[in-house]
Amino acid sequence: MSKAVKYIQSKFQGIKPKVGIILGSGLGSFVDVLENPLSFSYDELDGFPDAGVSGHEGKLHLGKINHTEIAVLQGRAHYYESGQADAMKVPVRTLAGLGCESLILTNAAGSLMEAAQPGSVMAITDHINFTGVNPLFGEKSNNRFVDMADAYNSDMRSRFHKIADNDNIKLHEGVYIWFCGPSFETSAEIRAAKMMGADAVGMSTVPEVILARQAGMKVSALSVITNMAAGMSDEVLSHEQTMANAEKGIQDLQALLIRFLELYS
Repeated sequence: MSKAVKYIQSKFQGIKPKVGIILGSGLGSFVDVLENPLSFSYDELDGFPDAGVSGHEGKLHLGKINHTEIAVLQGRAHYYESGQADAMKVPVRTLAGLGCESLILTNAAGSLMEAAQPGSVMAITDHINFTGVNPLFGEKSNNRFVDMADAYNSDMRSRFHKIADNDNIKLHEGVYIWFCGPSFETSAEIRAAKMMGADAVGMSTVPEVILARQAGMKVSALSVITNMAAGMSDEVLSHEQTMANAEKGIQDLQALLIRFLELYS
């Protein structure tokens, strides 16, 4: 048991969240809907990273939605902040150690699909790791050889689609490609990504999926589309644009998450 898990359990006995959630850029307001939340700053949890990007609060929240106990990481560390692909190793393993059997990841992403415009939401079906790095570099045991064939759980994704259909939310789906950042991609890189089969692009999420699958958690991921990828519009890409457009998609994302957790069993 990790020091972070021991510390959390020493403060609040009997907590065993079933679902973990990681919130991406501009999506932190989801924690406002938690019932009776308990919060920890990353600073007080051993091994947790700094969340050094605007829009990432850097807190772990425990609470409920309906009767489902959840743990929410409000903010993540990115590979480009420190050059460490395993920056989220301790937080993800802490979620597993607390009892989370499923992990839902959210992020802000650029769209490679004309149909998925800024402000829309996309369910990730699979990913392409374009960085060449892995959060399991340096692991010694044979469990570093993680099967990623069904990394994104199809049953969880089907539930999100059913909820979206019932609530009249347009939910796209597609393949997410991970670039390391922090600079945005070139137009040539986006053309190459399209040829490889990518539908959305971002600078996060993939390391956490790998770590979660190693820990035995089922995984689902939702992207809020904040911009069209490089070369697909005349807009100048910026983090400020990402934050502004995330606000457009947060309502649909929150509705999907809340309904999913209300029906979780």
